[in-house]
Amino acid sequence: MHQMTLAKALQSAATRLRAAGIDDAQLEAELLLRHALGVSREQLFVRLQERMPAGIVEHYDALLTRRLAREPSAYITGHREFYGLDFACSPDALIPRPETELLVETAIDWTRRRAEGNARTATTLDPLPLLADIGTGCGAIAVALAVHLPGARIVASDTSPPALRLARRNAEAHDVAERIDFVQMSLLSGLCGRFGLIVANLPYIPSRTYSKLPPEIREHEPPSALRAGRRGTALIEALLPQAASRLRPGGLLLAEHAWNQGGRLRDAACESFPMAAISTRRDLAGRERMLVVQTE
Repeated sequence: MHQMTLAKALQSAATRLRAAGIDDAQLEAELLLRHALGVSREQLFVRLQERMPAGIVEHYDALLTRRLAREPSAYITGHREFYGLDFACSPDALIPRPETELLVETAIDWTRRRAEGNARTATTLDPLPLLADIGTGCGAIAVALAVHLPGARIVASDTSPPALRLARRNAEAHDVAERIDFVQMSLLSGLCGRFGLIVANLPYIPSRTYSKLPPEIREHEPPSALRAGRRGTALIEALLPQAASRLRPGGLLLAEHAWNQGGRLRDAACESFPMAAISTRRDLAGRERMLVVQTE
């Protein structure tokens, strides 16, 4: 491979990945090559006609071997971009997904509009309410909110100590650790006070479909961050009655869920929040993706 140009090496790697049935083979091959070389995408494309450095050949081949064994690229490189930010990743926590950016976008938009409304009416309410990120994992949601909402205070909970250590590491990398309290606990149990915004990206994979997940997920990502009972809604349904006593008047709860769980979760939310406005927000593909509960 060291006799090849970077372009040829990239093409060869993409062919191998494609033959193994890996989606986005070209992008995956490029990602691993950039990681092996330690360069940006722009730097790689400038150097495509250069020879593959001899010292990189074995390293790149080792990375490809791991990916061909269906280890996720984010665990191989140790990084994944989410909401325009770089996050450290490890098997201690779920890899951040693009679909979760809808939750972050909605939370940021709501919080900013609330602050603007308070300013116009000269209300005495806190312009940035206390936020809670339930099931924080690697901290992607909490950190993204802290970065884009300067001054916000966030409580981020998870049951996994290794995940919380990873989340704190990501918060420190983005200089927001002093505004995020990381706590080990299940859902909202043990938390004091009331929150203006509660966001949750909890496990929502039904037990019966777990075995059908791609090997990248099933064999490498933590099962505790994925599985949630027979229907996949157990943890979100357990969160709702807890949130009913923890969400301030005029507050918002957002919970990501699977495309076919919206109806059941709206019904469950109605039981815990009989006076709230309850809806579902769809993703860019038109699928129901997120439960929205707005209290009066």
